[in-house]
Amino acid sequence: MPSFHPVDAILLLLGVEAVALALWHRRTGRGPAPRRLLPNLLAGAFLLAALRTALSDGPETLLLLWLAAALLAHLVDLRGRWSEPPG
Repeated sequence: MPSFHPVDAILLLLGVEAVALALWHRRTGRGPAPRRLLPNLLAGAFLLAALRTALSDGPETLLLLWLAAALLAHLVDLRGRWSEPPG
């Protein structure tokens, strides 16, 4: 069984942040909409998963998959930002 790694704590905090922001938006209607925020959070989570894989000497193919997923999430985030009106 894999041991707990400090990167795991950061991933957990990222998940808590996502849930807290979604609940805040739902309750108040303020802050970023979860669908707009999700690609950015996923890109960060995938990069952290890649870091975790690299630091634990995980398989290179898994590392490449995490990095590809991070790139895809980043591109989705950029596409969403690019289509937003200025201001």
